[in-house]
Amino acid sequence: MTIEPGTDTSPYLGLRQAVRPAILAHRLLAGDQERAGKLATECEDLLYLTGELLKAAGRARILATAPPARMPDEGGGDRQAQLLEAYADAGLLWAKVAGSSLALAEALIERGEWEDVRALASFLAGAGEESAAAELRIQLGRAAWERHREQLRAVSNDMPSTAIEPAITALRAVLREVPEEYPDRNREVNRFLPPLASAIHAVMKEQQADIPYHSRVEHIATGGVATYPDIVETSLDELAAEFEGICRHPGGK
Repeated sequence: MTIEPGTDTSPYLGLRQAVRPAILAHRLLAGDQERAGKLATECEDLLYLTGELLKAAGRARILATAPPARMPDEGGGDRQAQLLEAYADAGLLWAKVAGSSLALAEALIERGEWEDVRALASFLAGAGEESAAAELRIQLGRAAWERHREQLRAVSNDMPSTAIEPAITALRAVLREVPEEYPDRNREVNRFLPPLASAIHAVMKEQQADIPYHSRVEHIATGGVATYPDIVETSLDELAAEFEGICRHPGGK
């Protein structure tokens, strides 16, 4: 990781990166007097560990920049051992800070405060903890899927017109809230498009709507985009436009 001169606190991260999770924890505690229990505990643990990390990192830096002992036989070996111990303490404390950040994120996911979870994931990724950030995003994606799962169960070829708009809204929410890193996100959303398109096409025929020649509703309904999960957002937007522009206005152009 690149460390800015004058701001390095340890071999692992820079000062600004180290305190970002603590900044979020401070904001969470200060922003709502009703925050209590698990969330408050996780915030306080994170703040404490960040403080201990900064002490250990500062000790390591002082030892590293202090003038060497004049006589190696009179303390030089001890000083080197102290320096190694300080670096080890800083590394272990950073691991605890990262772990405490994950615990705080889990509490935030339970409360539905997903923007703060995204911020924590971004902080961790910026500090080089890509695997921890990816784990957070996967947990966030799982929670978002669960939130909309009930609505998505209603998606079928013969769903009534009144259920189509809520289904479109739920699928758009999944694409917005579930991180791209979540395994097979686009593919999972994509599999809802053929039945959704079939339902829209059925309503179009029932209302005798004037279907334009460039309409892709029937193409999507027959699985025409099944192998193209990368364009799922575009396909969903096309279905939404067809439903809004034609199905709500029978015979409309």
